[in-house]
Amino acid sequence: MKKILLFCCLTSFLIPVLKAQKDTTHLLREVVIQAYPGKHFSLLQVPTSSAVITPQQLQLQQGTTLLPALNNIPGVRMEERSPGSYRLSLRGSLLRSPFGIRNVKIYMDEIPLTDAGGNTYLNLADAGSFDGIEVLKGPDGSQFGANSGGVLIFHPAGSLPDTNHIKGDIQGGSYGLFHEQAAWQQQWGNYRMNLYQAVQHSDGYRVNSALKRYYVQTDQQWQYNAHNRLKLIAFYSDLDYHTPGGLTAAQAAADPKAARPATATLPGAVTQQAGIHNKTALGGLVHESQLSDHWQHVISVYGSNTHFENPFITNFEARDENTFGARTYIALQNQAIGNTNIHLDWTTGIEWQQTGSDINNYGNRAGKRDTVQAASNITARQYFYFTSLTFHLSKQLLAEAAASLNYFNYSFNDESAGGTGKKKFSPQLMPRFSLSYLITPEFAARATVSRGYSTPSIAEVRPTDNVINTSLQAETGWNYEAGLRLNNRHNRYQLDASVFYYHLQDAIVRKLHDDGNEYYINAGGTRQSGVEVQGMTWIQEPAQTGFLRGTQLQGSYTYSHFLFSDYNAVGKDYSGNALTGVPKHTVTAGLLLQFPAHVSLFTQYTFTDKLPLDDANTTYAKQYHLLQCKVSWELCKRVAVYAGADNLLNQFYSLGNDLNAVGNRYYNPSPTRNYYGGVRFAL
Repeated sequence: MKKILLFCCLTSFLIPVLKAQKDTTHLLREVVIQAYPGKHFSLLQVPTSSAVITPQQLQLQQGTTLLPALNNIPGVRMEERSPGSYRLSLRGSLLRSPFGIRNVKIYMDEIPLTDAGGNTYLNLADAGSFDGIEVLKGPDGSQFGANSGGVLIFHPAGSLPDTNHIKGDIQGGSYGLFHEQAAWQQQWGNYRMNLYQAVQHSDGYRVNSALKRYYVQTDQQWQYNAHNRLKLIAFYSDLDYHTPGGLTAAQAAADPKAARPATATLPGAVTQQAGIHNKTALGGLVHESQLSDHWQHVISVYGSNTHFENPFITNFEARDENTFGARTYIALQNQAIGNTNIHLDWTTGIEWQQTGSDINNYGNRAGKRDTVQAASNITARQYFYFTSLTFHLSKQLLAEAAASLNYFNYSFNDESAGGTGKKKFSPQLMPRFSLSYLITPEFAARATVSRGYSTPSIAEVRPTDNVINTSLQAETGWNYEAGLRLNNRHNRYQLDASVFYYHLQDAIVRKLHDDGNEYYINAGGTRQSGVEVQGMTWIQEPAQTGFLRGTQLQGSYTYSHFLFSDYNAVGKDYSGNALTGVPKHTVTAGLLLQFPAHVSLFTQYTFTDKLPLDDANTTYAKQYHLLQCKVSWELCKRVAVYAGADNLLNQFYSLGNDLNAVGNRYYNPSPTRNYYGGVRFAL
């Protein structure tokens, strides 16, 4: 079955190559990568493994979660154990992330969403609050600081040029789903404002898996003269979701909707009202100045406040976090060198962050705080200098050398244990060297060597066992990769393929005590080799006549051969075992059909191979096949209705597993076949 799927997927990518047609219809403008400061590469010429998720691609999905859109990118794995409980990895595992996102650097425009302690609350945002996403795969600390997985750049709604409008979307669906979105954009001369608001409620498929989120965001831009622009980016999110907890295989088979039951020694998830409550406000100013034809300066300052509560089975954690930061760089753009045909881009700058966390743990008495068990104050600080040189040696050849010098430390006051201290990591250089060669105007080859470096997050330094672990070291490694990219100038077809090898040392992995509380260790290392292929083709270009007026096929394939190396823990040697939680093969395929009367049908298929659930590789989650579809009908230019279904094959599967779970409680069953529908309008 896997060979057949892979053959079909790869064959679809070759259709435009084997059967070239004359471009008669303008499909899309050239896709441009804006992620690298001071540079605007066409996607074809980007010298690294990159991908762009456009607003059109986001609109094909249901719109309540970013998961299916991100999982279409090979090498990206996003999981959702229950509504709102996201995990995300780029070319890696989720061993560091029982919940939340670590080891991936995430930005909203020029403002980091990842705090100085290494954590990102991506689940705060509504899925419709972005105009697009850029994905940089593999370690890229050269201009973005410490990470060993990759970088995501989110473009907030309102950041792209658009007309004045009022937009809305109201959706309902299975398991009590309600999702409402509204956006207002207005231009007054040189000032533009976008205000976005969303509400999402869901009862959830399982007991104790309800979600509520209230979200508001603004993107405001003031072009106060021809060369200077000031932007305000801010959001507030009030997120509340319950966590049902993991089940054993027998419990999941008997009642997949059940929450984690009580044991002889511990109460269950319902009794303890297990869940997450997060209220966060973030705001920042970005100033862009075009100093001359070739020089640009950008500076951003920002801050955020988070109040976080997590009633868990064994305790009740409350955190108050405050983050402040700034980022600035100066960029030389497209500067000719002497009388040669060589052109230079040069970017250099600094980013600084500080996050203070006031963490208190209480006993959990049926969802209420009891007596104090532990209390700590931890302040994480990081800053890095970065510089990048890009030489356009000819129209075909591009060479880039970039690096960052990273500093990180944290100080703590452990009130419960009466201890204070500070941990300072030695400065680390993260270089990246890349080449891109344009073989033909539509076909390019690339190669990259880069170093990954990721310090332990504050949630790993002080995990749920409430013990501050100052012995935990940063993980680091070298990544080597090569790739090919094919891109028609009208975007009628695209193909991207890459191979890589990443040797990670001192890998951070999560372990559990018998009571379920976690701790982290450095586990020797991992050897990660893989193949990634992604493509799209318009089999039938959009037309104004006929019954079938457009046919687009897209797909991706990921091969991950990830193994532990030199991994010994608790007297057991796991060296050579498959990396926990990583499927060896994943395949996605999407088919878009366009019909008369502005009716369209989008169908997406996903295959996920079996994956190991523990480091010993004694238990595996079974492979699964997902099928979803969405039908849209534009009643007029201003109103559209849509309906869709997920898990049409009614598969029994777990979209996010608890790895190395105590008591073999690995499984978080995902919803069976479910439906949704809604109406979208624009004025």
